[in-house]
Amino acid sequence: MARAFLLLLDSFGIGGARDAAAYGDDGADTLGHIAEFCAAGAADRDGLRAGPLKLPMLSALGLLEAARLATGRYPAGMPVPDRTFAIHAAACEISHGKDTPSGHWEIAGVPVLFDWGHFPTEGPAFPSDVVEALCRETGVSGILGNCHASGTDIIARLGEEHLRTGYPICYTSADSVFQVAAHEELFGLDRLMAFCTAARRLLDPLNIGRVIARPFVGYDPQSFRRTGNRRDFSVPPPAPTILDRLKAAGREVHGIGKVGDIFAHQGVTRLSKADGNAALFDETIAAIDTAPEGSLTFVNLVDFDMLYGHRRDVAGYAAALEAFDRRLPTFGRKLKPGDLAIITADHGCDPTWRGTDHTRERVPVLAFGPGFTSRSAGILPTFCDIGETIAKHLGLPQGPNGRSFL
Repeated sequence: MARAFLLLLDSFGIGGARDAAAYGDDGADTLGHIAEFCAAGAADRDGLRAGPLKLPMLSALGLLEAARLATGRYPAGMPVPDRTFAIHAAACEISHGKDTPSGHWEIAGVPVLFDWGHFPTEGPAFPSDVVEALCRETGVSGILGNCHASGTDIIARLGEEHLRTGYPICYTSADSVFQVAAHEELFGLDRLMAFCTAARRLLDPLNIGRVIARPFVGYDPQSFRRTGNRRDFSVPPPAPTILDRLKAAGREVHGIGKVGDIFAHQGVTRLSKADGNAALFDETIAAIDTAPEGSLTFVNLVDFDMLYGHRRDVAGYAAALEAFDRRLPTFGRKLKPGDLAIITADHGCDPTWRGTDHTRERVPVLAFGPGFTSRSAGILPTFCDIGETIAKHLGLPQGPNGRSFL
């Protein structure tokens, strides 16, 4: 029996979405613009990286060919290999949002064909009755923020006031999300989780996709740092995903990183968390040795989005991609006959784009493993094709959305 490994590079879009203009993202291209900045020397940073973007392993797996499918051109400054060694494709999103749950759920075979609730961009972001009920139920005297903001910026701006008052920092973004930042030690991690649990229940009638707990440490803007104890409180997917289908068939579904949270812990039979891409990759390498036959290991590498995309840090994003690329040979050598590995993404977050939000883009799909022959699978009409490819590989019946490209 076969195994499957799904490595999701959170926010690693490759441009070219047909409906990008409807989202204000016409021309957004996470990979393309990072490569362009690197080729021009604009992403050089002493002690971090310099020169053109160097992704030899991803390029050998067909990343540049996938980018050309998405946009009609190769990324600037990156040498195109003579041959590739994976099935490569560019996938289109059909879900109504460009948010994390929509992308993940569609990859798992359940597109989001409804509209999420969102908060207004002008004035207070959150309804006063919700804020009052939340404070009353959790015993806090008030909240800070109540606006659209970047997470790191608002902690730097309001963190000291939070320490003085004990008021949690509540903010949102262009996504359907209610985020809560609080000091992990002084406010308390358990108290933060209880506050977010109450917020999740109160926000259900507004169809808000996620409530996110954002614990941080430090005592001034220079030392404030978000920790790895983040937790997403998501609504459950509206239909069974490939994770649910595998679990129902008695298979193991190992979620690494925030995967369990994104699926409201439905369909995940085993969970591993770690702080940062390097530690998450370590967990992935360890999982290859222990994953049973017929299992799916689903990994979310969050730093690309959280640390670099949203912070519009081109050099940091480039360095993180290069670090991932350097570790890919270790992953590849551990794959066994019958294993299928897929590298993909859930949306874009172009670090050269205006604002700090996700960007609507196509995503790369690189499928490989012992015995698979290199070829182009073209432009996939939906992310659902990724989940259905995994389903076919693992011997499950085809689901209602998408088709396997195997």
